[in-house]
Amino acid sequence: MRYETQKVALPFFALAMALFILQVLFGALAGTVYVMPEFLSEAMPFHIIRMSHTNLLVVWLLIGFMGCTYYLLPEESETEIHSPTIAYVQLAIFAVAGVAALVSYQFGIHEGREFLEQPFWVKVLITVSFLMFLYNASLTVLKGRRTAVTMVLMLGLWLAAVFWLFAFYNPTNLAVDKIYWWWIVHIWVEGVWELIMAALLGYLLIKLSGVDREIIEKWLYVIVGLALFSGLLGTGHHYYWIGTPGYWQPIGSIFSTLEVVPFFAMLVFAFYMFWKGSRNHPNKAAMLWTLGCATMAFFGAGVWGFMHTLSFVNYYSHGTQVTAAHGHLAFYGAYVMLVLGVVTYAMPQLRRVQPYNQVLNMWAFWIMTSAMAFMTFTLTFAGVVQTHLQRVLGMGYMEVQDQLGLFYAMRLGAGIVVVLGALMLVYSLFGRAREQVPATANIAAGTE
Repeated sequence: MRYETQKVALPFFALAMALFILQVLFGALAGTVYVMPEFLSEAMPFHIIRMSHTNLLVVWLLIGFMGCTYYLLPEESETEIHSPTIAYVQLAIFAVAGVAALVSYQFGIHEGREFLEQPFWVKVLITVSFLMFLYNASLTVLKGRRTAVTMVLMLGLWLAAVFWLFAFYNPTNLAVDKIYWWWIVHIWVEGVWELIMAALLGYLLIKLSGVDREIIEKWLYVIVGLALFSGLLGTGHHYYWIGTPGYWQPIGSIFSTLEVVPFFAMLVFAFYMFWKGSRNHPNKAAMLWTLGCATMAFFGAGVWGFMHTLSFVNYYSHGTQVTAAHGHLAFYGAYVMLVLGVVTYAMPQLRRVQPYNQVLNMWAFWIMTSAMAFMTFTLTFAGVVQTHLQRVLGMGYMEVQDQLGLFYAMRLGAGIVVVLGALMLVYSLFGRAREQVPATANIAAGTE
């Protein structure tokens, strides 16, 4: 660890991983309700379980992005973090906001908008925390070296904050509400978060592959251009059936089809850099997560997104389990695996030990990824059956749900396996490691 303030990232990673475990546990509870509908129906209704599951996902990913930023900025900018104190304070504010939202949901206190259910005062705390983070990170970048990685990363983070402001706008007209709601939910995950993903992926490739920075930065700019070009107008595939003009159907179909391109570019980019690279980096687990992220993001966000993004297909599949299949694999592949890759790379240096518990870490990778792939296939088959029975043959919704019991049972089994894999991963990162390395010793981190 070349810079002392990189240790600021450690509490961010620790909190993110704790919330990650909580998120997958709520996911397993939600899967249980699909199999046993009366499960926890009085103590914690399904909509509260699902709300907790999805909100925890977004919260821990944002905390993970912050930790990744604080870890890489000193190395990329060649200067210390502007203010570690601000970092710790904004983490505390964000944690309080997240816990308060989670507790309030259990008492039925929420605003009801999916992913944006947080009470108003919680949204204010989140905004304050994120602005403190952006202030701290931006001043760090401005006083040090500027690289393509830091520029793209900060662009993605600032745009995420800008589009988050639409969370405070809640029109009474449902169609208008949905138009602006997608400006947050879609443009985050299929637009500006892709910039964050590309920057963090580029950083890992620089450190792990040994390829010249200039080559990786050229790829980075191409991917960023593709992501913004396709992602912004690709929002139109959410406008098909909410009362918007008909021209959104061709616009949404064309540009959301193009959204596959940046994910394919990331896949080629990652494997080509490792093939071209000369470094035999000791942190094999981090390499596995990096390549796995590019691969699963392409399939989850790219291929599974394309499967039901065309308007004449979406007309039948909209709101079925096909959507759930796409959502699970896309979030896991694009963002969960990315943060886990950076944490896996960073933790040996933050704990001042050589790469450790790698076999357990890689077992966790294969267990979670295999279970998530199985869950995706299960939900896809369930969605196809649901689409045919409900949207083509006209069977009633609840009657169709009775036909999907086997798929839901398999989905629950996969969810339990994901929980086990997550526990293994967190232990491999924070559990007992080999002896510490003296502060003056070199840690096998890799240099440019």
